Amino acid sequence: MHLLIIEDDLDLGRALQQALKAEGFSSEWLRRAADAPRAAAEAGFDAILLDLGLPDGSGLDLLGRWRRDGLTLPIIVITARSALEDRLAGLDGGADDFLQKPFATAELVSRLRAVLRRSAQQASEVWSFGELRIEPRGYRARLGDQPLELSPREFRLLLELAREPGKVVAKGSLSQRLEPLGEPVDFGAIEVHVSNLRRKIGAQRIRTVRGVGYMLSP
Repeated sequence: MHLLIIEDDLDLGRALQQALKAEGFSSEWLRRAADAPRAAAEAGFDAILLDLGLPDGSGLDLLGRWRRDGLTLPIIVITARSALEDRLAGLDGGADDFLQKPFATAELVSRLRAVLRRSAQQASEVWSFGELRIEPRGYRARLGDQPLELSPREFRLLLELAREPGKVVAKGSLSQRLEPLGEPVDFGAIEVHVSNLRRKIGAQRIRTVRGVGYMLSP
């Protein structure tokens, strides 16, 4: 899973990246609101960690702008502010969760997994779509009682489609998400992976919207 971290503190930013990498998350770290991408979803991020106190503005303003623009990515606000009104402002402004500094890495990771699970409309660590079961943390998938033999790229593709079941995920977005820290994946390669995935989970489970992208049938 690929995260956007917006945090101006050098020591905390570095520590967050190292801790999250150890937990299997990749990330990009920015220190100013002005550097934040307007279309964060298209940039391939799965969730955002947002500090409220930034050197060039308020994280709340950035949060509000993203939500007004229709960004639905999970956003966790991280801040040193402890006042109730600050927490309420963040949650009312569109944050999915609120974490006060200092915090334990284990708690942050748990909250990240919870907001990602909720965004995929799942109630447990095992995501269910009819007979199809996906375990994001275990990198496992099953169809009925049978484990699926998926390549790392096939599993990542399935997971990205599963985050938005019933919605079309554009090829351009998949291209970024499948290789968030490298070169975008070629559209032809995506088509090959989709074809292999269909063969393994059933062609009817992945719908092609011609000229746009793919959708996992819920």
